[in-house]
Amino acid sequence: MTHPLNRRRFLQATAGTAGLLAAPALISSKALSSSGELNFVGWAGYPALAETIFPAFEAATGIKVNFKEVPDHETMYAESKVAQDSGIYDMVETTIDRWGSYNANGLIQPWDEAKMSLASYLPGLADGEAGEMARLDGQLMIVPSVWGTEALVASEADAQLSAPASLGDLFAAENPAVLRPHSTLAAMGRWLDAQGKLPKPWREGYHDMAVMTELWDIALAEAIARKGNVVQWWSGENEAVAGFTANGAAIGLCWDSTGFNLRNDGFRYIAPVEGAFAWNQGFSLLKTAKNVEQAVALANFVATPDPSAKWAAAFMANPVAKGAPELMDPEIAAYYAGTFDDSALKSLWWWPEQTAEFVAKRSEYADKYKAA
Repeated sequence: MTHPLNRRRFLQATAGTAGLLAAPALISSKALSSSGELNFVGWAGYPALAETIFPAFEAATGIKVNFKEVPDHETMYAESKVAQDSGIYDMVETTIDRWGSYNANGLIQPWDEAKMSLASYLPGLADGEAGEMARLDGQLMIVPSVWGTEALVASEADAQLSAPASLGDLFAAENPAVLRPHSTLAAMGRWLDAQGKLPKPWREGYHDMAVMTELWDIALAEAIARKGNVVQWWSGENEAVAGFTANGAAIGLCWDSTGFNLRNDGFRYIAPVEGAFAWNQGFSLLKTAKNVEQAVALANFVATPDPSAKWAAAFMANPVAKGAPELMDPEIAAYYAGTFDDSALKSLWWWPEQTAEFVAKRSEYADKYKAA
């Protein structure tokens, strides 16, 4: 995959923040003339979407975005199931490893590839391995919107870190931690794997449910044995930040946006030696969508430089469109440069595809971990 190269381009960008968002050339005339609406389910905790980007999209296209904010994947999935009966929503912004569970339950439909501006994306995001993960039997099920990482957020004053910092530091008794249960179990599995303490490679569990059960049983037992340092669970951005600011966490396994939000409060964002988790977020079209042309218009809008840069800035993450990295805020670029040197880039660990069966079983393990 060419993601590390793209991230380097992003880190090297020095231009100032882009100005007004421009209307992309590939928005259909039908969408432009509709003055219609789009019912969109996306992530809570990123105010720039509603304050800046959606108004610019409406100004450019005449399409008003009705934004349903949700804190986590489980809520997004539940809202998508509601739409299956009511048709109340048109599109969701899930992740490339999760659309399979939506499709398995008949919740999404393919994009009309002829209407999508796939050539506008940076190499490796709509093609290559990521492009293959976005398709089912050749049909395009998700198009990229932003990508980023999940790594260590640590207090410079209080976190006790290994040299180099490790996923194992999340489980140290002296480090009060804010954690997302399923990510933490994966972190435990990867940490054990790196030490040669698993009977099979951790990634094999994402492709074979028998292996998944074998490995996650081990990770769960080890995580429960070290659970005493957990001060808060998180499922969304606001909870993650509160774990540090309100509940005294010294370390967490959190999104890059959390580290950015806390960068001036004595916290660092650190790639563990085992490699930061990396995610690829994107748009999927719900099967009962009533405003398909409008959904296509928003997806293509975010595939152009200015909107892509703004969308990424809202998430404090990486843009997907060609020309967008050069438009990012220098402060964001400097923030990432402080975390991802060449070694950290080469070690990125991309979340594998997770089927509906895998996600359901993973949720069982997460619940057991929380309840223990």
